[in-house]
Amino acid sequence: MSSLDPSFFDRILHSRSSCRAYLDREIERETLQGILSVASRAPSGSNIQPWRVYVLQGQSLKDLSQKVIQAHDALARDPSLSINFPKPYEYYPTQWKSPYIERRRENGWGLYKLLGIERDQKDKMHLQHQKNFAFFGAPVGLIFTIDKTLEKGSWIDYGMFLQNIMLAAHARGLATCPQAAWVNFSTLVMPHIGASGDESLVCGMSLGWPNEQELVNTFKTPRVAVDEFTTWLS
Repeated sequence: MSSLDPSFFDRILHSRSSCRAYLDREIERETLQGILSVASRAPSGSNIQPWRVYVLQGQSLKDLSQKVIQAHDALARDPSLSINFPKPYEYYPTQWKSPYIERRRENGWGLYKLLGIERDQKDKMHLQHQKNFAFFGAPVGLIFTIDKTLEKGSWIDYGMFLQNIMLAAHARGLATCPQAAWVNFSTLVMPHIGASGDESLVCGMSLGWPNEQELVNTFKTPRVAVDEFTTWLS
C-alpha cells in the first residue's frame, strides 16, 4: 500500500466538531450512500457488523421531531411523566465524580455562556436543548439501533462506525452532531422508524451542510493533554 498523507487525516480529526446549526440544503442520496458505505469499513469483532441505520428526511423527520418536541415540553411541565419514557440504557453515570463532572460542567456552561444563556434561565436552556429534537435544522437525521442480544463488545464496535460516519461526512464538507438526547424518547422513536422489538436505540445524529454564520458553531470543546490519560510503560 502506498504511503498516505497523515497531515490530511490529522486536519480532518482536528477540525471536526459537533454542528448545531445547518443550512436549508438537501443532500443527495448518492452522497449519503457513499458515507455509510465507507463507514461500514469500521472493524467489528468476528465481522458481525452490529450497526443498523435509519435515515430520516422530509416529512418523516418533521413528524418525529414534532412528536418528541411535544413530549419534551410535556415533561418540562410535569416531570412525573418520565415514567412513560423508559430509557433503553443510561448514557451517563448515575453518580458523577471527578474529573468527569468538571469536564461536563465546563462543556455545558461554556456553550450556554457563548449563547448568552444564564444559569437561572431554565426556559432558554430547555429551548436550546430542544433543538436536538429538530436535528438542529439538519436536512438528514440518522437513528442508530443495535440488536438487543449483542454485548458490550459490539457497542465498542458501534462507536468506531459512528466515528467513521462523522469523519467521512466532514471530509465531504458536511457536518454532524452525534446525539444521545434521543435515547430519552426511545419509546417514541422506535415505533416511528419501524424498528423491531429486537432492536435497541443507540443514539441519533444530525447530518447536513454547516451554517458557518451561526454563533453556536464557533463553540470548540477542549481536550486534555496526552500525558493526562496515558501511562507509559517500558
